Amino acid sequence: MIDVTEQIDAVERRVGRRTTASGEVHVLSVEQSYATTADDLWDACTNPERIPRWFLPVEGRLAEGGRYQLQGNAGGTIESCDAPRTFTATWEFGGATSRIVVRVEAEGGDRARLVLEHHSDPADDTWVQYGPGATGIGWDLSVLGLALHLSPGGALDPAEAAAWAGEDDGLRFLRVSGESWHDADVQGGADPAEARRRADRTIAAYTTPQD
Repeated sequence: MIDVTEQIDAVERRVGRRTTASGEVHVLSVEQSYATTADDLWDACTNPERIPRWFLPVEGRLAEGGRYQLQGNAGGTIESCDAPRTFTATWEFGGATSRIVVRVEAEGGDRARLVLEHHSDPADDTWVQYGPGATGIGWDLSVLGLALHLSPGGALDPAEAAAWAGEDDGLRFLRVSGESWHDADVQGGADPAEARRRADRTIAAYTTPQD
């Protein structure tokens, strides 16, 4: 049983800009604390046998300099890795290249926090049209999957997860996630009217049945 409100409230979302070595980027940030150790959280995020249990099947060499490919989704190069604390990788999807930065932080008392940043080009067409929710809702689904994976008996198999996303609770999760990213967009400095338009497009894209 997924408590939509509890999961949405458990995630911290931020949107902003940052100047990096490659120039200015949009930064979308997702954080969640889990009832597990930092070592176990790191393993869940980097072990190719565990990643498909909460995210997607992955192929490639999951080591610094290696290439990876998520089934039906992004691929890229693992640019750096400082196990068991952080790694960075390119995120290549739909002809665009962005970057992710993943950190695992010990919180004490057998709790650990996942911090994921997604860096995108401000001129990226997807961001311009749909805003942070375009990728943010996907990351919300991912950290939900991780929460279930790390909860005793809580994991959903892929077929159950796909079915849930089309049910009332799943659709509510997608809508509330989209609204949460709208709020983060405005708090990050976006024009409120434009943020509203982008969020509406994103929520419709995620929740409108496909023919």
